[in-house]
Amino acid sequence: MYRLQCAGKTDLFTSLGGAIGWFVYLLFRPLQNDIVQFFIATVAITVYSEIMARIHKVPVTGYLLIALLPMVPGGGIYYTMEYCIAGNTQMFLETGLHTLGIAGALALGILLVSSLNRLWGMSRSGKGG
Repeated sequence: MYRLQCAGKTDLFTSLGGAIGWFVYLLFRPLQNDIVQFFIATVAITVYSEIMARIHKVPVTGYLLIALLPMVPGGGIYYTMEYCIAGNTQMFLETGLHTLGIAGALALGILLVSSLNRLWGMSRSGKGG
């Protein structure tokens, strides 16, 4: 039976994932492409979550969701809906596509690391094929 140990010392490790994500995001600011920055930060968060889940013997989801929550483009979603309601089609499409790009970058970052981790685990256990 799985249980997420979110009391005491694991609280620090759980919330540290969000800080790592924003640190990596800001570290890659010279790229001047926030979608790529979000992707790289999500890769870092997912790697961290996979490692911490193995160390504490809990599901990855607990670490990943808590670390990823600050990266979710809530402001973009809000402004997309505001422009939609106001009838500003140009800004609605522009903001909506940008927000969708960020959400896609988050999903692809998780997918990449999780898939590579699963393939690596299968190759180590000899169950590949």
